[in-house]
Amino acid sequence: MGDSLVYKLRSGKPPKFIYFAYDMLKMAIPSYFYRMQLKRTIAQLSKRPDRAYIEERVSYYNRLSGNNHPIPQGTHVENKIRNLIYRGKLGNYKMSYFHKAYFFDAREYTRWFSPDLRWQYCPGDVYFTPDSPTIVKSRLLADDNQNSVILKLDALRHFMFVNDKRSFTTKKDCAIFRGKIRDSRIRTQFIKMYINHPLCDCGVVGHEAGIPQEWMVAKKTIREHLEYKFILSLEGNDVASNLKWVMSSNSIAVMTRPTCETWFMEGKLIPDYHYIEIKNDFSDFEEKLTYYINHPEKAQQIIDHAHEYIKQFQNKKRERLISLLVLDKYFKATGQSGEM
Repeated sequence: MGDSLVYKLRSGKPPKFIYFAYDMLKMAIPSYFYRMQLKRTIAQLSKRPDRAYIEERVSYYNRLSGNNHPIPQGTHVENKIRNLIYRGKLGNYKMSYFHKAYFFDAREYTRWFSPDLRWQYCPGDVYFTPDSPTIVKSRLLADDNQNSVILKLDALRHFMFVNDKRSFTTKKDCAIFRGKIRDSRIRTQFIKMYINHPLCDCGVVGHEAGIPQEWMVAKKTIREHLEYKFILSLEGNDVASNLKWVMSSNSIAVMTRPTCETWFMEGKLIPDYHYIEIKNDFSDFEEKLTYYINHPEKAQQIIDHAHEYIKQFQNKKRERLISLLVLDKYFKATGQSGEM
């Protein structure tokens, strides 16, 4: 317990209790206050110089077209451990159904809409495409994923950035991976191949049944991760949660091509431009790292491109407007109106 507390204080991650306390305080503000502002806030889009950019992002997250995508009738709550499926009115969704982070993050935007509007909501790690239009944190990168409508969820864990003062050239000529395995084939195979490899400091954190003892290592803080030139961002249940802060640093994310995406639009990332891409069998891992160690100017270009990509998510007012427009389009596409 002591080790866990020390790590939490040093980890570099924002403390959850402050985040949740602030969200609890915001619940004292009547939702009616936000609903009164919805029309005016959405109307701001027509006057913005970045309107085309905003509309493109809204269409990216919400790929439903028209208004003939009904949600099945009735109320339904099904907890699947790693995710939950809720179908019913906005106002009837309860904090106790799933992790608090998903309740508060969704409420940040749903409170702008009538509590009588109906939605299908699937908080948690989503690695399937729902049968009907559903609000999700993550979706599969596939041509037929239009029923997965992305909202910015679990933001405290997924959307944190760092201020890295160390330059790439001063860091260790090595990659690092710390994470849990669970059922991740990708992570399991990588550890098997590169445990104790001179170019990779990798290991599993936490206690997991069936994991070889030699794979188990102590956690490292974000600051300690930033001592390495390369940081592995390997998908677990869905996306790699560290990808955002890695791309905001002066280290480089190393990963296979993503199969899932979140609000971060992982599907738009360009291999060897925003991150270093390695093959699914990891056979070129050593070759790729050696190349960028020997060509630091090429590595710096990737870092610069990653920083540029990150910037688009740091305009809080614009991010809120995009989120509201995604939800407004969702309710209209399901045959409802955001102004009920």
